[in-house]
Amino acid sequence: MSKVLLTGARGFLGKALLMQLQSAGMQVFGIDMEQGDITLESTLKPYDHEKIGHVIHLAGKTFVPESWDHPFSYYQVNVMGTVNVLEFCRRNKAGLIYISSYLYGEPESLPVSEDHPVKAYNPYSHTKVLAENACHFYSRAYGLKIVILRPFNAYGPGQPSRFIIPEIIAKVKDRDVDLVEVMDLRPRRDFIYIDDLTNAIRLSVNAPPGIYNLGSGYSVSVEEIIKEVMEITGIRKKYRGRGSERPNEIFDLYADITRAKRELNWEPLIRFEQGLAQCING
Repeated sequence: MSKVLLTGARGFLGKALLMQLQSAGMQVFGIDMEQGDITLESTLKPYDHEKIGHVIHLAGKTFVPESWDHPFSYYQVNVMGTVNVLEFCRRNKAGLIYISSYLYGEPESLPVSEDHPVKAYNPYSHTKVLAENACHFYSRAYGLKIVILRPFNAYGPGQPSRFIIPEIIAKVKDRDVDLVEVMDLRPRRDFIYIDDLTNAIRLSVNAPPGIYNLGSGYSVSVEEIIKEVMEITGIRKKYRGRGSERPNEIFDLYADITRAKRELNWEPLIRFEQGLAQCING
């Protein structure tokens, strides 16, 4: 039976992944903030004698707007936390599945493949660039087997309300809200449903080392999300964008997932409209 150490086990993605791994017959040790600070060696030391085969590293800070206001904590948790996990893998000769992010900045072409140059365009993405660099170094220097997954925009039931899809759903369904207002209607993103993402992570346990994009392979605009939520709920409201543009905003981005299909034998099964209905009705 495979033994897996899962960091960030009580987060939005972690809870769903924990259930899927256990259903697949894996023995999973889930840790989160309650077990200690991911940046401290003492948090992971108790698992040195459990013969862990793989670590799946989810723990970290993820909200881009917050990273502009509190960059230090993002560097501390996302970079040094990853180095601490790499040290655990080095000590225990364990494989690592590192959940990164899309790091491509303004795309040179679409869809974006894993070979596209990476670029930090906010403090959050810079922490991911640095953490990936640490993974590459440990792989070269210590021979660690590392899979880096770059999910695009994950969504699903239970996602925190500060993210765009639950925010829009809440505003459409709230009887006290007459106008659905968002920062900007224009940006388009590639959304991947939580079940498709957890399935890809599970499959990556046996994948060859490398970098894999995970997404749907197409983009949806903020305005299209609003319209689709109204279509599913049957609620009609006026909507508008405030014309507020985030720093270094990217207006269209979607993934080339050819490598994940080929190497992981994976592809997304949930269309955006289906996933959105699950978020609304679930």
